[in-house]
Amino acid sequence: MTASLALPLEPPSRGPRRRASDLLYTRRGLLLLALLGPPLLWFGVVYLGALFALLANAFFGLDDFTGQVVREITLKNFMALAEPANLDSARRTIIMAVAVTLACTVLAFPLAYTMARHARGAAKAALYIAVMLPLWSSYLVRLYAWKLLLAKEGAISWLAETLQARWLLDALLATPAIGGPSLSFSAIGTFVVFVYMWLPFMVLPIMAAIERIPPSLIEASGDLGAAPATTFRRIILPLAMPGVAAGSIFTFSLTLGDYIIPQVIGDSTLYIGQIVYRQQGVAGNLPFAAAFSLVPIAVIGVYLWFAKRQGAFDAL
Repeated sequence: MTASLALPLEPPSRGPRRRASDLLYTRRGLLLLALLGPPLLWFGVVYLGALFALLANAFFGLDDFTGQVVREITLKNFMALAEPANLDSARRTIIMAVAVTLACTVLAFPLAYTMARHARGAAKAALYIAVMLPLWSSYLVRLYAWKLLLAKEGAISWLAETLQARWLLDALLATPAIGGPSLSFSAIGTFVVFVYMWLPFMVLPIMAAIERIPPSLIEASGDLGAAPATTFRRIILPLAMPGVAAGSIFTFSLTLGDYIIPQVIGDSTLYIGQIVYRQQGVAGNLPFAAAFSLVPIAVIGVYLWFAKRQGAFDAL
């Protein structure tokens, strides 16, 4: 008989991939850094780097003779922001952004409440599609569709004549500050298109906030004898305010920075986005465009601070 010798088993070879896998498995923080590091680095370098470059260009000047940027520190671009025409454009843009945000809130709240509390099954799916469907088409397609609707010979004017309400449309167009020769060349037309474009961005955060409200709170309010209006005012509305604030971030910021809608729909008055676009692309005055573009950044910063205090980021 031959005796068999028991040989010790050698551990499997640990290649670099196996060692890296073990390291990431045992150190979860390193795994999280490996996953989030590249996108955070991309955003940090591209976005923050672009903002710092923008801020630097705002302190440069422009040679009036050659049109070249003079890299010498100056504050004349910021002093030019205080000119009446520039202040008027900034005021007009902020007022439009606030008006669009308020209108979107008023229109979105009933729809969001219905979707969150009452719609079920196919009805809820249909409402979802109705809200999201405009976002499935191109921004420019929707914009020029509204251009045709608001034109002097468009469908809205035809409907007003058919209903014998042309006098009402003429009275609206004759109103100072918001009227014009037609809806497509008026501030009220610009306002309507802004509201249409950004309304879905208000509906979805409000709906998400209302869905988070426990039904037991509403039932308890009714059991304690509160009227439906009191329940809405004391329970639903305060708890839905984070969603309103979250949606307002989208509607306010998108209106504040948009320059295409006022350029296609609207009169000759300028908004901040149009001035920045023209100064950078047409006039070639990059320093002044950089200085003016800091205005909406500062306004948005203040607005985000206010929205954060209202709990907006809890509903995003």
